[in-house]
Amino acid sequence: MKEHSEFPGLFIVDHPLVQNKLSQMRDKSCPHYEFKSLLREISVLMGYAVTEKLALTTKTIETPIQSMEAPVLAEAEPVVVPILRAGLGMAEALQYVMPRSAYGHVGLYRDEETHQPVEYLIRLPEVKNRHFIITDPMLATGNSARHAADVLVRHGVPEEKIILMTLVAVPEGVKTMREKYKILPIYTASLDSHLNEKAYIVPGLGDAGDRIFGTN
Repeated sequence: MKEHSEFPGLFIVDHPLVQNKLSQMRDKSCPHYEFKSLLREISVLMGYAVTEKLALTTKTIETPIQSMEAPVLAEAEPVVVPILRAGLGMAEALQYVMPRSAYGHVGLYRDEETHQPVEYLIRLPEVKNRHFIITDPMLATGNSARHAADVLVRHGVPEEKIILMTLVAVPEGVKTMREKYKILPIYTASLDSHLNEKAYIVPGLGDAGDRIFGTN
């Protein structure tokens, strides 16, 4: 994993397995069931990088041999917040890594004329003292991710407790996030070239939601 030189706080998960699986997903001949499976596999691998900086404390436990001060998470496992619907595939994988994590949901769809997010559902657990991980495969315009972060902040989550996990990003989306959220860490498997005239990522991998669920 490396931090991007131009965008502080943007981390590229460049593990060989992640990159190989992403290339398979980009291929337009990849069927939706394989695409969904690969997304889950990548998300599990990325989950360890995304949570690498969570704070630890110690707890006294008894092993079969003796007692010890064992490292444990200093706070409850993060809340996973998929941006519906495409973020669900990544969120399910994170809950495999963190089975005690809670779920939130932010339902948004993109207005195809304005490219702005339209909110239709918000469901969040109690904030408490924990991190929140927003999941969305694509950081394109950045409008949906920024809106999701706005929702969390509005519900009392401080910026330093929010993490964005995405599969593919572009500079435009990163800049949109950084206009408002200066320290929020962004994790992605690839920083692609740019957005086309329809605000799709180039080279990208198409519409992630359609490719996950086999819709058009």
